[in-house]
Amino acid sequence: MFMQIKIDFKIFAIIIIFLITRNIKIYAILMLFALIHEIGHLLCGILLRFKPQSISIIPFGFKLGFKVKCDDYNIKIKKGNKLTIKKIIIAFAGPFTNILCIIILCLFKNYISWYQNGIYANILLILFNLIPIYPLDGGRILQGIIHILIGLRESYSYTKTVTNINVILLTMISSILILYYKNIAILLVVIYLWIMLYNCNKEYDLKEKIYLKLNDTKK
Repeated sequence: MFMQIKIDFKIFAIIIIFLITRNIKIYAILMLFALIHEIGHLLCGILLRFKPQSISIIPFGFKLGFKVKCDDYNIKIKKGNKLTIKKIIIAFAGPFTNILCIIILCLFKNYISWYQNGIYANILLILFNLIPIYPLDGGRILQGIIHILIGLRESYSYTKTVTNINVILLTMISSILILYYKNIAILLVVIYLWIMLYNCNKEYDLKEKIYLKLNDTKK
C-alpha cells in the first residue's frame, strides 16, 4: 500500500511571500532539512514496525501519519502502554536527525557553500520542534510522558494548558523580534502557531467530550 501525499495549499501563498521578500533560498534550505527531519521520524517508525500511511506537505514542514499496531495498546507501562513509548521515541527521532545533519555539515563545511545557513536551519528546527507545543515533537513528548506517569486524560489536559501558555509566551517574544528585525517570516510562524493552537484545542475538546460520554455510558 502506497503512502498518501497531501498538500496544504497555503504553502503556495508562503512561497509567494518568500519570493517577494527575496528570502526564498532560506525557505528552501529550511524545507529541505524539515524533509530530512521527517525522514528521521519515518525511518524510526519503520524500525518500530509502524506502517507509514500518509505524508502531508504543510507551510513550514511535513507531517507523517502512521498506522499503529493494535497489540501495542495492550502492553501496559505504568499508566500508559507500549504504543506511548514508541510515540515518544519517534518524536525524538526528528530533532536527533537534525543534530546529525549539523555534525555532517560541520564535517563537510569546506565542500558546502551554504553550510552556515544549513546549520542555522537545523538549530532552528531543533529548538522549534522541541518547544512543548502540541502537535510539535516537544508537545508529543510531553503528552507521552504525562500519559505514562499519571494517565491519558490528564495528559490531554496538561498538554493543552502548556501548549496555550507557550504559544502566548512565544507570541509576546515574537512581537518584540518582529518590531526589531522587521521580518515577515516570524509573523508567518506566529500565525501558523495560532492555527495549530486552534486545531489542538478543538481536538482536545472533542476527546474530552468522548471521554465524558463513555463515562456516562458506563454509569
